[in-house]
Amino acid sequence: MIRSGRLLALIWLGFGALFAQAKDAAPLAEDPLTEKRLLAITAELRCLVCQNQTIADSNADLANDFRREIRKLIAEGKSDQEILDFMVARYGDFVRYRPPVKGTTILLWAGPGVLLVIGLAVLIRYLRRRNDAIADTELTAEELQQANALLAETTDKKPQ
Repeated sequence: MIRSGRLLALIWLGFGALFAQAKDAAPLAEDPLTEKRLLAITAELRCLVCQNQTIADSNADLANDFRREIRKLIAEGKSDQEILDFMVARYGDFVRYRPPVKGTTILLWAGPGVLLVIGLAVLIRYLRRRNDAIADTELTAEELQQANALLAETTDKKPQ
């Protein structure tokens, strides 16, 4: 019974393999030069759905729409910069993977550095206060006597 089940499973897998064929990826554009331009432009633009992928890398429906729109603009004879400007005008600077440095995007560029400096300043201040607190702490005579007694006990118990 088990052998016939395995045989049946193998037959189904064999039929599945006959019909499952890998297909070549469809070119993004008919012309290789247009395809190269399309890849270069889409590598500069962020997928608004995925946000961590370029339009070239994304499989989202919106990314497919963007590629179709960019392909159409290339066919109309627009330059790469005109296409990028069109996308920025339509979706804002966020659509660019490397937004330009200007007043509205300065926080994107300077923010990580500012946060690093603030974090280091807070860390240094904390460490200095902690060291000052430790240095200012003095043991009372009773605490010193207890510490010495504990040290004497541990040294006496060491195996020879």
